[in-house]
Amino acid sequence: MKVRKRFGQHFLEAAWVHKLVAALQARPDDRFVEIGPGRGAITSPLAQQVTHLLAIEVDRDLAAQLRAWEAPSLSVIAGDVLEVDLAAVVASWQGAPLDAQHPVRVVGNLPYNISSPILFQLLEVAARTQGLTDATLMLQKEVADRLAAPVGTGEYGVLTLQTGLHADVTRLLTLPPGAFRPAPKVSSAVVRLAFHPPRVPLPDPRLFSRVVRTVFQQRRKMLSNALQPVAEALGQSAAAVLTAADVDPRRRPETLTLTDLSRIVAELSGRP
Repeated sequence: MKVRKRFGQHFLEAAWVHKLVAALQARPDDRFVEIGPGRGAITSPLAQQVTHLLAIEVDRDLAAQLRAWEAPSLSVIAGDVLEVDLAAVVASWQGAPLDAQHPVRVVGNLPYNISSPILFQLLEVAARTQGLTDATLMLQKEVADRLAAPVGTGEYGVLTLQTGLHADVTRLLTLPPGAFRPAPKVSSAVVRLAFHPPRVPLPDPRLFSRVVRTVFQQRRKMLSNALQPVAEALGQSAAAVLTAADVDPRRRPETLTLTDLSRIVAELSGRP
């Protein structure tokens, strides 16, 4: 079947499929959602290991091929994962809600052009439902580096903080371009996100996200200047908020930890 560039399709070679499936350590009673199954390289062995596997594939021709397998454990949705309500789909798929009592695992070879939106979607679903155990994802190496970047580095930013708030990140594999057909122009990595409740107190999740995005748009500025648009919109002074939060206003955004941001958001919201 012809590769469709608009879907960012790069299919994993068999040797690497075996490594990724082994890294999943799937158990028979696991419920899995696979994002972007493509030709089913991961889907086929995984469907033999678990009793519940839901594959979401945007390419309708590939989705039809997967349905034709008629594997007892496999259900297939033809559609864009960014337009799918995962919680509702999982509930309708197995008749059980997506929650801490009925957790789901995720696996996917994510299209590199939309990997960040998919990551943010998974983080939101995990936080809202507490029903995702982990996600094992194939990503562009550059994105994987950002997920686990140390404080103060060039890769440290919005994605690092939003992910670190809700998940522990472990790099499992690093793959050369030749691990795929067609070969992409970049290296790739497999990471596991192990989801957990927010690592720090979060009085206002939306304000947290707004603060992080705003200050990292101006990451080279002093924090008092970078934060001022949010503080001003709330009728406050950034310098006063930072002082009350015990954060030096002269620091740069890229030096902020989750704990620092939690204190800043608490001061801005008035809800410690």
